Amino acid sequence: MRTATAQALSLKADADATRGLSDQDLDLIDDPATPQVIARYRDMVYRIALTHTRCVGDADDVFQEVFLAYHRRQPEFSTEGRLKAWLITTALNCAKHQASTSWRTRVVPLRPEDAERVAPVVFSFRSEMQDAVFRALGELPEQYRSVLHLFYFDDLSVAQIAQLLGLAEGAVKMRLSRGRDMMRSTMLGGMFDD
Repeated sequence: MRTATAQALSLKADADATRGLSDQDLDLIDDPATPQVIARYRDMVYRIALTHTRCVGDADDVFQEVFLAYHRRQPEFSTEGRLKAWLITTALNCAKHQASTSWRTRVVPLRPEDAERVAPVVFSFRSEMQDAVFRALGELPEQYRSVLHLFYFDDLSVAQIAQLLGLAEGAVKMRLSRGRDMMRSTMLGGMFDD
């Protein structure tokens, strides 16, 4: 079940071009740990940012904020899992902050014909199926979107998601089930069985 959904929304290959970080750019960072962390987790952080902001420009901003925070703070973690959890939590928080900025909540065009000009650049995929799944995931309420993303795209277990989001395992399972049902029945209109 995980593989069908993950294949429907393969962000890794499509998102690489938008981040603009080459290996040469990573070599310019003076701290030796930061480029390694960026190289290892950039796809995961960008997927989270894109899923929650639903906009390439905003996802790029979140991506930068997360790794800039890591570089500035230089946090030390006892395990790789704790580092991953910190990056996921930071990406989720930055994406929430980005969505609630005054620019997103208060700026409206003066004329209706200018609406397209101030709208954020929306990400599109290679196939219609991928676009449909991404749109459906983006339309879910935050509580379901986060859990589904972490489960299917970052391959976290229910227990890991529960610990990361401060929820009971039963609540995570319920959100997974309800989120799947919402996507399946209303948003995807019976496009997929899974």
